Amino acid sequence: MQPVTVIGGGLAGSEAAWQLARYGIPVRLYEMRPLRATEAHRTDGFAELVCSNSLRSASLGAAIGLLKEEMRRLGSLVMKAADATSVPAGLALAVDRDSFSRYITDAISSHPLVEVRREEVQTLPVGTTVVASGPLTSPTLSEQLRALFGSEYLYFYDAISPVIAADSIDRDIVFRASRYDHGDDYLNCPLTRDEYYHLVGEILAAEKMPEKDFERCIYFEGCLPVEEMARRGKETLAYGPMKPVGLLDPRSGERPYAVVQLRQDDKAGSLWGMVGFQTKMTYPEQRRVFRMIPGLAQAEFVRLGSLHRNTFIDSPRLLKPTLQFRSREDLFFAGQMIGVEGYLESAAAGLLAGLNAGRLAHAEPLLVAPATTALGSMLAYVTHDERRDFQPMNTNYGLFPPLAQRLRGRDKKAALAERALQDLALWQQEHGFGPLAATPTACS
Repeated sequence: MQPVTVIGGGLAGSEAAWQLARYGIPVRLYEMRPLRATEAHRTDGFAELVCSNSLRSASLGAAIGLLKEEMRRLGSLVMKAADATSVPAGLALAVDRDSFSRYITDAISSHPLVEVRREEVQTLPVGTTVVASGPLTSPTLSEQLRALFGSEYLYFYDAISPVIAADSIDRDIVFRASRYDHGDDYLNCPLTRDEYYHLVGEILAAEKMPEKDFERCIYFEGCLPVEEMARRGKETLAYGPMKPVGLLDPRSGERPYAVVQLRQDDKAGSLWGMVGFQTKMTYPEQRRVFRMIPGLAQAEFVRLGSLHRNTFIDSPRLLKPTLQFRSREDLFFAGQMIGVEGYLESAAAGLLAGLNAGRLAHAEPLLVAPATTALGSMLAYVTHDERRDFQPMNTNYGLFPPLAQRLRGRDKKAALAERALQDLALWQQEHGFGPLAATPTACS
């Protein structure tokens, strides 16, 4: 049997390669790092997390929590790695980013059916191929894809938050707590009203990295740079990532005017990421401005924030619900480049693309995930209804088909999750890959 080509060793490409290998299909996985670096990656490991180390909510009360459970039941390598390398994060699932990448790299590299090639793909290969080259696709391959599509890419900018060494954080000022007494997994830097307004002013005044003249800056709303949020109003941050609700400063017993939260970034707890502080400030300005935050005066930044261009394709016009290119049935696309936003969403797209590429190789009917599932509703958004203003989207319960009964709030989300898992099980049975053992996470 001819090997299936997978282009890209990120979350989607790694998941696609794993699903193909599980299906008994030989895989040729191409990853251009370290031969060719990107604007955001710092290692040559597979599935490197370049932004936050959080995979977001672990609860079925959030659609991303449901997507995690669906992926577990579908045999996701990414979820196996995440569960094995998790770090404390309250009601969220966060991972030690280095251990997470190493787990996936080892699993892929040691699989007897996977051949890893460390080289840049400059021409789309003949034969069944999964393109999961990500939002930082190399210019050469980008030109190939533009010629194939006959249209231009869409694009937006994504930003990365700084990471701080734990022993440089002033614990006499910073306190441990999660909002509303949900454990103590976060570090909180409390600000008074005057400190908050001074910080906002400095964020707005700080020198920023220049934009290229030929690029129009379009931000993804779920990952706005901190200065863009500040520009929208001086209280925007206080009602966003710096909201102090559910937190009390143990020194005063009172709620701060605002807080900067830090989330554990590695298993040992030696690194902490600034939550919601993705930025396009220059490196010297980041050090200057962020050290004004109470408790961070001596902060050692092991990674500073950055801004990079992310590209994605006009998937509703280009892709089938099976993630096949409409004009070439043996060419699949997956990951963030198709317009899904988020680590798990990207991996889930890779999972389905891998399954379908394997089924195509076996001459079996291809899969379209039920629209009532997190996976299916997300991909329906990406591949249905041609829209002029197509923008990346995280999975959310607003994408799901309505329930027969009228419910609201938690009851509605619980019912949507229950229906999704039932329909997923029926779908798996119908297509001959029955449900795997899994333990649902309680809705909260």
